[in-house]
Amino acid sequence: MEEQEQKVLNFIKDKDYALMKAKEIAMVMHVPKNEYNELLRILGKLELELKIQKNRKNQYRPIDKVYYDGIYRKNQKGFGFVKIEDQEDEIYIAKENSKNALNGDRVLIEIVEEKNKVKKAEGKVVKILKHEKDTIVGRFENNKNFGFVVPDDKNFGTDIFISKKNFGKARNNHKVLVKIIKYPEKGKKAEGKVIEVLGNVNEAGVDMLSLIKEHHLPSTFPEPVVEEAKKCGNQTDERDIVNRRDLRKDIIFTIDGEDAKDLDDAVKVTKLANGNYRLDVHIADVSHYVKPNSLLDQEALLRGTSIYMLGRVIPMLPRELSNGICSLNAGEDRFTLSCSMEINPKGDVISSDVYKAVINVTERMTYANVQKILDYINGQEISNSADLKKAKTMDNIDEEIINQYKPYIAEFRLMEELAHILKQKRLEQGYLNLDIPESKIELDIDGRVTNIKKYETTFANEIIEQFMLTANETIAEKFFWLDAPFIYRVHEKPDYEKVQELNKFLFNFGLRIKANKDNIYPKEFAKILEEVQGKEEEKVVSNLVLRTLKVARYEAENQGHFGIASKYYCHFTSPIRRYPDLFIHRIISKYLEDNYDVEENFVEEYKKQAEERAKQSSERENIATKVERESEDIKKAEYMESRIGEEYEGIISSVTSFGIFVELENTVEGLIRFDDLGDEYFIYDEERKILIGEHTRITYKIGDKINIRVKDASKLLRTVDFEKI
Repeated sequence: MEEQEQKVLNFIKDKDYALMKAKEIAMVMHVPKNEYNELLRILGKLELELKIQKNRKNQYRPIDKVYYDGIYRKNQKGFGFVKIEDQEDEIYIAKENSKNALNGDRVLIEIVEEKNKVKKAEGKVVKILKHEKDTIVGRFENNKNFGFVVPDDKNFGTDIFISKKNFGKARNNHKVLVKIIKYPEKGKKAEGKVIEVLGNVNEAGVDMLSLIKEHHLPSTFPEPVVEEAKKCGNQTDERDIVNRRDLRKDIIFTIDGEDAKDLDDAVKVTKLANGNYRLDVHIADVSHYVKPNSLLDQEALLRGTSIYMLGRVIPMLPRELSNGICSLNAGEDRFTLSCSMEINPKGDVISSDVYKAVINVTERMTYANVQKILDYINGQEISNSADLKKAKTMDNIDEEIINQYKPYIAEFRLMEELAHILKQKRLEQGYLNLDIPESKIELDIDGRVTNIKKYETTFANEIIEQFMLTANETIAEKFFWLDAPFIYRVHEKPDYEKVQELNKFLFNFGLRIKANKDNIYPKEFAKILEEVQGKEEEKVVSNLVLRTLKVARYEAENQGHFGIASKYYCHFTSPIRRYPDLFIHRIISKYLEDNYDVEENFVEEYKKQAEERAKQSSERENIATKVERESEDIKKAEYMESRIGEEYEGIISSVTSFGIFVELENTVEGLIRFDDLGDEYFIYDEERKILIGEHTRITYKIGDKINIRVKDASKLLRTVDFEKI
């Protein structure tokens, strides 16, 4: 609660308070005339939240009953949950106690049953404070004199009635954007008006456009923002090189995926005479171009992050910057904010330096080509050894790539060497090396799925991963000890109850994480991951561990990062696509410009900004993650629609009270409901998290292999159903 709101509430709750009208409260509290309207706003808000109420004489009194506000998350079956700020457990809301609240609404609830060992606390919605959505995307169904829109958000809670006069140009099976003109009440559905037709449900590109509209994503940049970006030009200004280190003659590489266009990090590794390594990480100096409170900055903050949907990107910055002057394109002068670290053979950063530079990237490398070079290096070493059987690795060498990059082979050998050292140190500290392959979804020119498979990563990816982690940690630690205003990447330790739940699953593999309420260490999780490495259950166990961990977020206070087993961590290395990186670049730049003697008013102002920006960035990241996941679900369902009847071997990824989820080798996951497990009745053993056949005693548990047939798939519902064969 805001400070002023709390002050007013405390005044009204004071034991000596007598019933007063607003003007009387203002008089006693010495509220200036020019702040009277603000007092009225606060009183109105406290009244809306049922913290105070007015009598017939318009006098205010406190309400003794305790109410909580939070976001309502609705389930398709009608019940829901409310997440209350600063409370870990959600409050269960039965369907009859939901007061027609819709998914995402901010609601006021009272607790009707306290939490116990068996179940969550139960609540009742007493007031809907704010509807989350005033528009909805869905499929239009025409019933001649009226119509309905079936929302894409299956948890929304209601179809939307459309009277004939509100059809607009919608036709049957069109995807539409609907303005809600009446919210559901007393058993009646919501009513709406079609304000935009997105296209037929089967039309190419409509699926991704629907996601954009559903989540109110800014798919284009306002013209003034684009014009501001264009004014940054496409070449560095020689006058701005003053006070920058000129590293344009250094051998520096970017290493990214083949399709990457916004290249914001470049690296170089040098072996020092004392046996240590020097790692140079050069990051695009986006803050040089995107100034505080500029149109570009306001738009970047609004977006918070770039969103990578299948077949399209919704960038944080206009392409004039993200693919142009800010992108570290090979052969072009670019400004960077750089971090050089001296690292000993144990992987310890023993000294570091942060500075502004101008670089000219030597080569734009891809992960695939760097891995070919590493394979060549390792193949040579094997060939020179006595192990002739392994020498066959040289047979797959791409000679064209090797010849092209031959002058730099020693550079990549050093990178691999240092990355191994850094990773080994991390693993010893408890770094969670989760083996969770991403999906690679291939699309044709119209955006339709042609293939789905695992996204293959190599040690070339690991090199950049380890170098960026090290730079992020180094920067975070340095500015933590300076007590600078900052945004940290925070990942808290998991809840003990969640660890206990995880151990129930791990029991099936003969594994257990040692922990108690006071001692939960990443090292214990790392031991489990090491134990299953290379085994069939590795992917399943990695997923189980991931589900147990909390979601990382941005905070203005450092709280460490559990998953990386790091005391200090931030996001410094991607200012083109993440706002927190851009924000801390500004702070770092200020400290460099002022030789670390920064004025107190700057520190105070940016500490306040850090809190606001961290919260906004976390919220935008959550939306981006949801959109990216939903875009994958849509395309996976689309891919399986044409494979109904086909048979696969999968692995059980989850066991629930209504069926089992099975993941295929290509990363597609589907549900086998109890009815599709055969003729037998299955009992769900919640304690052991397994299914048991009533007569045969056949069991199904996480990690088991199972042969399935694709029973059904729906791109519209974003679901895939399997049956056991």
